[in-house]
Amino acid sequence: MKRLVSVISIVFLGLLLSNCSVVEDDSPNFQFVPLQIVSAELPEFFNLEETYQIKVSYLKPNSCTFYEGFEVTKEDQTIRNVVVVGSERINYDDCTEQAVEETAIFNFVVLYDKTYTFKFWLGETASGEQEYLEIEVPVNL
Repeated sequence: MKRLVSVISIVFLGLLLSNCSVVEDDSPNFQFVPLQIVSAELPEFFNLEETYQIKVSYLKPNSCTFYEGFEVTKEDQTIRNVVVVGSERINYDDCTEQAVEETAIFNFVVLYDKTYTFKFWLGETASGEQEYLEIEVPVNL
């Protein structure tokens, strides 16, 4: 009886797998891109060990780009680099090239009692230099 159940299971699994279609094009259909930050809203000061919502406005360059989140990296103890990350569809013909400004929020926890410096990515200059909007926020003790 066990053998019959095993044979039936194997045949059933084989039928399921044989009916699946194979995707012909396995090349990526999107890529991750940094999105240009327009502005950021931060408080005048932080309180130690509190959590703050940081509001950031950014530009989506076209209708084929979608917001994915933030990449906040620690450059030094109290220096943070902030980039808005988007995904952009590749080889898609129905994209409109109109830039749209949107807003997103990330939470930030104050862990250190020194002034924080936020470097928000603005884009690149014509010569390829990275540009940042730098905002300093002191911490109340």
